Amino acid sequence: MRTTSISILAACAIALAGCSNMTSTQQRALTGTAGGAAAGAVLGAIGGNAGLGAVAGAGAGLVGGLIYDQVKKNEQSSYQQGYAAGKKSSSQ
Repeated sequence: MRTTSISILAACAIALAGCSNMTSTQQRALTGTAGGAAAGAVLGAIGGNAGLGAVAGAGAGLVGGLIYDQVKKNEQSSYQQGYAAGKKSSSQ
C-alpha cells in the first residue's frame, strides 16, 4: 500500500512539473480537458459507456477551458486599457 501511494505521488509530481512551462491558455485547455474527461467518464459509466462519456466530456471541457481563457484575456485587456486611460488623464 505504501509503495502504491508513493508511486501515485511521484506520478502526480511529474505531471505537475510538466505543466510549469505551459502558457496560461495551454494550462486552461488541459485543465478543462482533463476535468471534462473525468466527469464524462463518471457519467458515461453510469449510462453504460465510460469511454464515450470520457471523449464527450473531454471535448466539452476543452471548449469550456478555451472559452474561460478568452474571457480572462478580455478581462485583463479591459483592465489594462482602463488603467492606461486613468493614468493618462491624471497626468494631464
